[in-house]
Amino acid sequence: MTRAGESAGISLPPRLRPGDRVRLVSPASPPEREQVLRGAEILAGWGLVVEIGEHVFDRRGHYLAGRDEDRLADINEALRDPGVRAIFSTRGGKGAYRIAHGLDFDAASLDPKPLVGFSDITILHLALWKHCRNGGFHGPHMGWDDAWYGDAAADSLRRALMEPKPICIQQDAGELTAGIVREGAAAGVLIGGNLGMIGTAVGWACPSFAGAILLIEAIDTYLGQVDRTLTQLLRSGVLEGLEGVAVGQFIRCSEERPGKWSVVDVLEDRLSALGVPVLGGLPIGHGRHPLTVPLGTMARVDTASRSLTVEPGVH
Repeated sequence: MTRAGESAGISLPPRLRPGDRVRLVSPASPPEREQVLRGAEILAGWGLVVEIGEHVFDRRGHYLAGRDEDRLADINEALRDPGVRAIFSTRGGKGAYRIAHGLDFDAASLDPKPLVGFSDITILHLALWKHCRNGGFHGPHMGWDDAWYGDAAADSLRRALMEPKPICIQQDAGELTAGIVREGAAAGVLIGGNLGMIGTAVGWACPSFAGAILLIEAIDTYLGQVDRTLTQLLRSGVLEGLEGVAVGQFIRCSEERPGKWSVVDVLEDRLSALGVPVLGGLPIGHGRHPLTVPLGTMARVDTASRSLTVEPGVH
């Protein structure tokens, strides 16, 4: 089995430059039109030529951005078009797991390009890594909310895509998960994202995490769900050979109450079984002003400096 840390298999796409065409797609839930137009405006302000996928504003039911085949067609068309140099999701939510198996992995292998998104989009990142060794970016959706994302998130995204330099993320002592620390340092390819989507991917879209740093974050997830998913990962074997864990934000996942476990207790209980360095309190996830983090590139977690350092996701 190929180990995630074997750098020879990593496919880094070129950095974005002014004049490059980029495509917005909706693989999961439907975005708000005004927010998508605002996201397109931000990208255009960097000199990029922004295109909006044909089915971006489609709706099916109350949580899907149109039919599965149409959402899949939009992302595959972007993967196949040599003139499209990056793909941005407009929203997470629900539905990307319904189409992850149908991605054009041959096209993605022949012409690696950044896919930006998080939350439900995690399963697309995992599938592209499993089948192509293509990385991506855990970054904000282009259904852009100025009040929630803000200038800091926009600048973090721009620098990650257009100015390839290592990204160092310091632990935020104010984060709920900041107390989760298992001392040590470890290096490996950073893979992961939303915990629920990693669990959903087990058995079909989930790669081996051997030689990797596992990134996890979650929102609106009950303690039992966190426990079940981490246990599933432990028992499935996908975490064998894992080097370390980077714990991001766990938002609205049951705070500590008298006589009851908190999500911190559950995470500590399950992650301690791995026997690898663990660093919590990283400001990565569903919180305000999200940082953009490359996936599928080398990273180092160091509890002494309370930091996660990630190599560029583009060259």
